[in-house]
Amino acid sequence: MIRDIMRDEAFLSQKAEPAGPEDLPAAQDLLDTLAAHKDACVGMAANMTGVSKRIIAFDNDGKYMVMFNPEIIKKSEPYEAEEGCLSLPGVRKARRWKSIKVQYQNERFQTRFKTFTGWTAQIIQHEIDHCEGVLI
Repeated sequence: MIRDIMRDEAFLSQKAEPAGPEDLPAAQDLLDTLAAHKDACVGMAANMTGVSKRIIAFDNDGKYMVMFNPEIIKKSEPYEAEEGCLSLPGVRKARRWKSIKVQYQNERFQTRFKTFTGWTAQIIQHEIDHCEGVLI
């Protein structure tokens, strides 16, 4: 189901709760909503759809990927970026890392580790910030 985009900064500033198997429908809604906004958005966190759970979805080189309970466990090569967000007006500066290693759970809630670089790494960092209640 395509959900409305959350713009309430008080809600978006709250740290999201861990996700579990009962949150699989919320992840599907997140994918549906991201696909509906593909012209203006490359990633979303569940709280952007009003669900305060640690779930992100993003464009991973042309294919959508979902992560449950993602955490950055390693990062290197910091840089300054400018980012926009569907939930917030304007463009803001953000400190990002060129390479990140992420620990997350897949849709079967198996723990996985993956290293991302460049644009995809930047997207993931933005969405994990949402999970932490960090607004850029």
